[in-house]
Amino acid sequence: MPIFEKRIRHIQRYREIAAAFTRNGFGFIAKELGLYDILTLPKRLFVKDSEDVHTKTTGERVRVFLEELGPTFVKLGQLASTRPDVIPKSIIVELEKLQDQVSAVSYHEVTTIVEQELGMEVDQVFREFEPEPLGAASIGQVHQAVLKTGEHVAVKVQRPNIDKRIKTDLEILLQLVLMAEHRMEWVARYKVRDMIEEFSNTILAELDYTVEGQNAEKIARQFADDATIRIPSVYWELSTNKVLTMEYVKGNKLNELEQLGQQGFDRKQLAERLTHAMLQQILMEGFFHGDPHPGNITVLPNETIVFIDFGMVGRLTPEMRNHLVSLVIALMRQDSERMIKVITKMGIVPVDVDMRRLRIDVDQVRERYYDIPLSKVRIGEAVHDLFSIAQRHQIQIPSDFTLLGKALLTLEGSVEKLDPGFNMMQVAEPFGRKLLQQRYHPKKVAKDMVDQWVEVGEALADVPKNIRELTTILKKGKVPLEISMPKLEMFLTKLDRISNRLSFSIVLLSFSIVMVGLIIGSAIGGQSSLLWDIPAVEIGFVVATLMFLWLIFSIFRSGRF
Repeated sequence: MPIFEKRIRHIQRYREIAAAFTRNGFGFIAKELGLYDILTLPKRLFVKDSEDVHTKTTGERVRVFLEELGPTFVKLGQLASTRPDVIPKSIIVELEKLQDQVSAVSYHEVTTIVEQELGMEVDQVFREFEPEPLGAASIGQVHQAVLKTGEHVAVKVQRPNIDKRIKTDLEILLQLVLMAEHRMEWVARYKVRDMIEEFSNTILAELDYTVEGQNAEKIARQFADDATIRIPSVYWELSTNKVLTMEYVKGNKLNELEQLGQQGFDRKQLAERLTHAMLQQILMEGFFHGDPHPGNITVLPNETIVFIDFGMVGRLTPEMRNHLVSLVIALMRQDSERMIKVITKMGIVPVDVDMRRLRIDVDQVRERYYDIPLSKVRIGEAVHDLFSIAQRHQIQIPSDFTLLGKALLTLEGSVEKLDPGFNMMQVAEPFGRKLLQQRYHPKKVAKDMVDQWVEVGEALADVPKNIRELTTILKKGKVPLEISMPKLEMFLTKLDRISNRLSFSIVLLSFSIVMVGLIIGSAIGGQSSLLWDIPAVEIGFVVATLMFLWLIFSIFRSGRF
């Protein structure tokens, strides 16, 4: 569908976005995007800022702007808060405050959706179904219920028509970014479109509750033999992409510190188990809970940790995990060069990156941890600092790395509240040692060598084919050639000047030879001859002089003497 038709179809939403831009002091962006030109409402409704806009920071205004526009934009802001490699810290601080300020969906609407999705009456499935939700968010809300068979469950129900609204907003966002790329140079430079597309995919995945259920089961398999970690079971026969039914686990939230103390929980052991569980997911499995804040963690007797809400997860390949360990080791060893190498391996480095400035920034982070005991080092903070440096130099770090940095920061904040003296490095060290042993294990080294030789063999096997293709191209006289010379114009100008000076010298030499010849000829012209009756010296001199003056004039007129 053409862009113009899309604008007409969503004209009211465009108006709301333009008005929100202006109310929060970003009217210049709406104007730059051309939103004023496609809106029919009086401009006075848009051009006036709210009275308190100039008293707020940029981060505060961004947060209010997103909250005004509702669920899609709030979720977008929450995802953006995990990207310190792209977004300034001052704005991230405000994005972390974003809350889903939504009212609960009515009980009638909830039961209607449940019945449509499950194909059965609520009373046929549940013995009890609490009308009041346990919690309401932008995409869905959770109700406690009891099955006919007696099991206590938590039923997550998607808000009515939220998928259509979110898809519409994401479509508009993409169109706005496409418009911005042609009007604002920095939008293309910072690859805003790529970031919006990445966030859109994440949000759309959250709309499918079966994905969340699969995430829960995948993490549950990691701790199948660990009784201290528990993941609620999924009731697949009562789950669809809009309804998710999981085991309900009643316990204390991790942030209920006073109640944990009153009930006799060992907070140090809780901190240790939580840290161990997260590092197991990150370093050993490469699949981890992306939002381990205290509200998503429940505590049961015997210091059992329960993870809930698996809408946001991160994935790390073995190579990415090795990079992470190498980065932390380089930081601990105060090795700036190694840190720079790892950072550049982690992401896409711009061609024009200032390596001198990058080295200075890395040195500053290294000095911050100089002579600090390992027990005092905060891994999440250190990783966050290094990713911020990458952002400053426009090095594109994979989103899963930045989500990891956010998860580690959240983890450190939680364990610090549980036990202020907790040594996270003490728990992390065995994982790092195990990863290093795996990396340099003889079998692993041998496998890597075999893989490399296989790649070399495949490349050599392709040589004859590539030569045939090149020969075919050469026979057709079509050889694509691209040369990049940043100072080509300057080079050609200098070459032109050299050639002109050379021409000038040759003409002078020729002129001299001609004149010498004429003079000698005139000297021996004593013999009677028609030729010597002609004033050859004078004519030759005039012709040579005219040629010389014409050449000099041409060279000076070109400005390249």
